[in-house]
Amino acid sequence: MNAPKAVPAADNTDGDRVAKVIARAGICSRREAEALIEQGRVTVNGTTLTKPGVKVTADDLVRVDGEKLPALEPPRLWRYNKPTGLVTSHKDERGRETVFDALPAYLPRVISIGRLDLNSEGLLLLTNDGTLARSMEHPSRGWTRRYRVRVHGDIKDKMFDPLARGVTIDGIHYGPVQVKLDRKPGVNSWLTVSLSEGKNREVRRVMEHVGLKVNRLMRTAYGPFQLGSLKPGELTEMPHKVLKEQLGADLPELKNTVGKNSRKK
Repeated sequence: MNAPKAVPAADNTDGDRVAKVIARAGICSRREAEALIEQGRVTVNGTTLTKPGVKVTADDLVRVDGEKLPALEPPRLWRYNKPTGLVTSHKDERGRETVFDALPAYLPRVISIGRLDLNSEGLLLLTNDGTLARSMEHPSRGWTRRYRVRVHGDIKDKMFDPLARGVTIDGIHYGPVQVKLDRKPGVNSWLTVSLSEGKNREVRRVMEHVGLKVNRLMRTAYGPFQLGSLKPGELTEMPHKVLKEQLGADLPELKNTVGKNSRKK
């Protein structure tokens, strides 16, 4: 009989951290996986872990509460038209309904790419792959986020020019923001706002900086992905072919980690 495999060392250069592997399998978030490890609910090759620093490969058998991890799926991406009134979080400390509460039950565990605040609506991209999410969020990608924004206040000539050069507000620097006046029906005006960073509440803060108050904010595009004709609350999956076309070599493929072990007995 073969002896059990030893648990890999924390400084092992191969494979991925156990918490990341558990999260990628759709069990829970990486932070929650770290908590499971600290609670002694995760084993690697039959040995209970108490620290999350260990890395594993396809040759290691990972179990959570005695159960093998499910087989990994390829990276997937969905477009979702987020309605207002939903929090972009898996859990809300105030008990408010979240985006993930509202999603169909048939979806695997997904995470958002970027966020939209409670009162914002429109395009929210969702994925089952944390590596893909981080890649698509990273500023180096340079993708433009585009918004339709309704503001209250007096629109003055050239008032948006400083935003195009970037501004610092309360010690936070915001990169260039492009603003186009679309329609001015009365006290409220419609703008198209484009930016590439997407910092927390960025659109609202830069509009307040020039004396305008946002009373409706809808994201219409995130890089090459468009809101299109999706109605509030609707969801559609992007074909893998489209992901390959848009992401190319940056699209994470299934790594040779743990997926094999999920089918071992």
